[in-house]
Amino acid sequence: MHFMFAPRHFFASTLFFSAAVCVQAQTIVEEYAPGVTAEGITYFLPETHIRLVLTATRRVHSPGEYAFFAERYLGINDAPTEKYEEWTLDDIEIVPYGVPDKTKAFTIALNPKSSAPLVTLSPEGLLLAINAEADQPEALPASSVRCISESTADAREYLTPDIIRASTLAKKAELTAQEIYDIRENRSLLAKGQADFNPTDGEQLKAMFRQLDASEKALLSMFIGTERTEQHTMVVDYCPDKDNQEKLIFRFSKYLGLVDNDDLAGEPYTLKIMNTTNFPDVAPDAKATKKKEKPDVRYCVPGRARLVILHNGEEITKADVSVAQYGRTEHLGGELFNKNFNTIVLLNPVTGNIKNLSNPLLSD
Repeated sequence: MHFMFAPRHFFASTLFFSAAVCVQAQTIVEEYAPGVTAEGITYFLPETHIRLVLTATRRVHSPGEYAFFAERYLGINDAPTEKYEEWTLDDIEIVPYGVPDKTKAFTIALNPKSSAPLVTLSPEGLLLAINAEADQPEALPASSVRCISESTADAREYLTPDIIRASTLAKKAELTAQEIYDIRENRSLLAKGQADFNPTDGEQLKAMFRQLDASEKALLSMFIGTERTEQHTMVVDYCPDKDNQEKLIFRFSKYLGLVDNDDLAGEPYTLKIMNTTNFPDVAPDAKATKKKEKPDVRYCVPGRARLVILHNGEEITKADVSVAQYGRTEHLGGELFNKNFNTIVLLNPVTGNIKNLSNPLLSD
């Protein structure tokens, strides 16, 4: 039987209960399809992955049409003559998230003769709750681009008829430079109160200054060029698969931004992971090992890890996070569910641990 799942999945299904929930742990021999099957409700415990969210600023500079004449007519000797861009890496955020661990799939067996608890799964099949409606995991930060600023208005709106009619680029540049000097002179006369037309109040004076400033900035861009500033959000995903490791996680270039890890144009950033899990040693129970393992709900007791991002040996950022695969899988006793199936269990979709365990009947 096949089911199509909406963004939220609530499965009210019958469970076989005597004094316990009957849950069958399955050995993976093929990939499970999460959700309701003929055998029951299949779910996964999570594996913790890491998403690095990079925030960077990109500045794109376009040369002015008169860049080659900037020094001759305006005394500007460093006006760029070619298009270029500059990148700065502003921030790195470490965001853990959970994905289904295909080696930890279990099935809650169904029985049509028993009452029906409510089971909430994520769209990928992670177990989120039993006997409760749980919120779906929050959406992860994604790549995006946002324009922050444009440097100037269209300079052609401020060109005089003489500039437009000029037959050579050099002549256009010369006349444009002269217009810039005229604007500066008019600003100076206005500030001194010596202009042909003096404003009658302060607001009118400010408006005239703004107009002169905008005209000069636009015409000046014909020589020094324009700049566009963007904010980029980029993501890098990684799955911790060893207890302690240090590896190249991404490369970032001042001129290209985020590049491939084998592109030497970018400077290397490394991720150092240290397993800080410290579970107490538990001696095995000889009698318990001889008993047949009871089928019940599985959850994870995650381990801990310290993550450090390094650049040229310098620590950029760090975080201590819980990691499912550094921990262990545990059993939730079925006797918790034998009071009219009112025990509520909420699980963490990132680590698989129990966030909340309650029974309304016991709290009354």
